[in-house]
Amino acid sequence: MSWSNWSGAQTCRPREQLHPASEAEIAAIVRRGLPVRVAGSGHSFTDVVLTDGLLLHLDRLASLNGVDGDVARVGAGVTLRALGPRLAAHGLALENQGDIDAQTVAGALATGTHGTGARFRNLSANVVGMRLVDGRGNIVELTDPEDLRAARISVGALGVVTEVALRCVPLFGASRVDERRPLREVLATLDELVASNDHVEFFAFPHTDTVMLRRTQRVGPGVATTPRWRAILEADVLENGVLGAACRVGRRAPGQIPRINRALMRLATGGERAGVAHRVYASVRRVRFNEMEYAMPREAGPAVAAEALRRVAERRLPVGFPFEVRFVAGDDAHLSPAHGRDTCYLAVHQYRGMDPRPLFDLVEPLCLDAGGRPHWGKLHTQTAETLAPRYPQWDAFARVRDRLDPDRVFTGPAIRRILGP
Repeated sequence: MSWSNWSGAQTCRPREQLHPASEAEIAAIVRRGLPVRVAGSGHSFTDVVLTDGLLLHLDRLASLNGVDGDVARVGAGVTLRALGPRLAAHGLALENQGDIDAQTVAGALATGTHGTGARFRNLSANVVGMRLVDGRGNIVELTDPEDLRAARISVGALGVVTEVALRCVPLFGASRVDERRPLREVLATLDELVASNDHVEFFAFPHTDTVMLRRTQRVGPGVATTPRWRAILEADVLENGVLGAACRVGRRAPGQIPRINRALMRLATGGERAGVAHRVYASVRRVRFNEMEYAMPREAGPAVAAEALRRVAERRLPVGFPFEVRFVAGDDAHLSPAHGRDTCYLAVHQYRGMDPRPLFDLVEPLCLDAGGRPHWGKLHTQTAETLAPRYPQWDAFARVRDRLDPDRVFTGPAIRRILGP
């Protein structure tokens, strides 16, 4: 049986697809000596999951295993969507969250998934413990800080993660405002916007001079929740229905995309949403695409985004999806794209069925010249040779990898390419 990712761009036919229910089962699988990879929910756009060996699914390890104070022990296969309400029942929440909640916890950690908010780090930064099955089939509990700095973001190259201990924060609510603003105005006031709001991001449609600015403030958990009908209207009709129709038209008539984008931005009216945080952060994504995302020093990112938009317009590239710009605090995970620096992320997308290479080939060099590091779950052209100089702790990660997977059980073609053999 074949496997494919969410966008449909990555497919493989593993020798077997397995759904182990325990660490002991996983250990026995690893000891078979065949190549092993783990599939989360398929929301990575790269080929890192692909294998002709054994492909594991951790959906049977999807429980909240316990709560001790502000630390929750979480099964690796639980999705962020399922985890939010379970933590809320204990009066807890994740410190921050991205806009996709279909990911498994282990998959989100392994690729460095992040949200936005200049004072908040990516999800993996709150890992304080981890259990995994290593390359020899041993069940290992990681508590040493050096091991955790390697394992928090590992692209699945150290072992099969079975459980993580996540430090949480008290449950809180969020109040979000989306509003249309001129790109020039947002760029000119961006530092002030980022400093005065808990979470800031903006979506810039190519071929227009307008962005959708999203500002979110953290509030008490008892905030009045946006009526469900209105949330559904915004998500299903506006964010997915209208955008999906526009993308389908643009795919058939690429030359009309600039006109379509300008019409979309004239129709965009913004909106407000409030409720418990894990529901407000998450967005419904039914319009499928392929994505590239780079993490740059915070001070460099906005200028790179502006220049990329300018070049896309100049060359009239058929890009219907908005650029997305977000902000994250630095952290110390060895392979974190935000390692050691406050970070601006720039994500660019191309609708499924349209060639993303012209857009990605234009944007990627701009990001690299600004010191960018690729998101591990998004498309890029980098190799171990070009990545190693961008990560000060690259060799430290390699030492942990040599110890936990000396025989490279968890290494497929993509891992060899990006991390080396």
